[in-house]
Amino acid sequence: MIVASAAESRLYSAALSMKELLCSDCGGPELGLQIPRPVGHGPSRFIPEKEILQVGDEDSHVHTVFAEAFAALGHLDNITLVMAFHPHYLESFLKTQHYLLQMDGPLPLHYRHYLGILAAARHQCSYLVNLHVNDFLHVGGDPKWLNGLGNAPQKLQNLGELNKMLAHRPWLITKDHIEQLLKTAEHSWSLAELIHAVVLLTHYHSLASFTFGCGISPEIDCAGGHTFQASSVGDYCVCDIANGNHGTEEMRSPTSSAPDYSWEDHGFSLVNRLYPDVGQLLDEKFHIAYNLTYNTMAMHTDVDTSMLRRAIWNYIHCMFGIRYDDYDYGEINQLLDRSFKVYIKTVVCTPEKTTRRMYDGFWRQFKHSEKVHVNLLLMEARMQAALLYALRAITRYMT
Repeated sequence: MIVASAAESRLYSAALSMKELLCSDCGGPELGLQIPRPVGHGPSRFIPEKEILQVGDEDSHVHTVFAEAFAALGHLDNITLVMAFHPHYLESFLKTQHYLLQMDGPLPLHYRHYLGILAAARHQCSYLVNLHVNDFLHVGGDPKWLNGLGNAPQKLQNLGELNKMLAHRPWLITKDHIEQLLKTAEHSWSLAELIHAVVLLTHYHSLASFTFGCGISPEIDCAGGHTFQASSVGDYCVCDIANGNHGTEEMRSPTSSAPDYSWEDHGFSLVNRLYPDVGQLLDEKFHIAYNLTYNTMAMHTDVDTSMLRRAIWNYIHCMFGIRYDDYDYGEINQLLDRSFKVYIKTVVCTPEKTTRRMYDGFWRQFKHSEKVHVNLLLMEARMQAALLYALRAITRYMT
């Protein structure tokens, strides 16, 4: 993990003060400046701001996580603030994301952020697109690429079909798709680069699910997040960046399955071999999300939630055609009611269609922290399922 220095801690405090200033009603007239104020009320449109942990009220562990996030990102985004309901998971998530985006790896920094943009744009997730447009430009990315995938290098254009399949129908990915990417003359990808790209794409497809599932509000410095609109990077069309994705695409039922290719037995070792340490980071994140429990449900304590967590995870994998011989699928119908299934399918398959009514409609008596936990499960189960199909295709190409 990144450890914040004393200087970074001072910067963190200063940034919090600035955030308070930008959200206040004073300062504008005296300075002659138009100060942006947030349009919404807090990091989520679905969760009352008073129920989300306020910066400054966190315990020492969460404070350390916040400080490290700020040192790495330069700000505390709304996703981080909502995930702070579950600090143990948040710590693993931030560590993994930091490694994928900023540490040594096969892909240059501007490629990494551009892939984040491409993945988020598949679901019209303007929140994530805006974040990564800013980062893409900050690390020297060419603004022309933001006018559409056709303006990016051919090497990135060649990923367009894989991005689409990973987002909507990953079970269609074959070793032929992998071969085309690895053997396309001067525009070819190396195996290590492709693994990095696949992990990034699946990470941001699934993070779009979390963003819509939790109703994450736009950041104050992004389009839609403040009270006045000026020309900004938010003017880029997410549909154009996604290469003509001008509508939503349904995730259809898979015609093939992956029970013969598992993360534990196959995917983990392949990722770790081609992109060292990432397999370990992903494995830790998957396990934390799957095993996370406070032994509570609504107002009940000392509850074993393992059956429910397993039912949610396996229901999502079943939607992707991944089934386990040792699991009784009758448990899913016993534990997940219809409104909950509708919510899960929407958030996982077409997250851009998620509504406040859907969020409010499932588990009405449960706490928001428990609903956020559900979205962590949906995000990680989706990522693992899509990743498995891509890794299976890569394995078949290699053998």
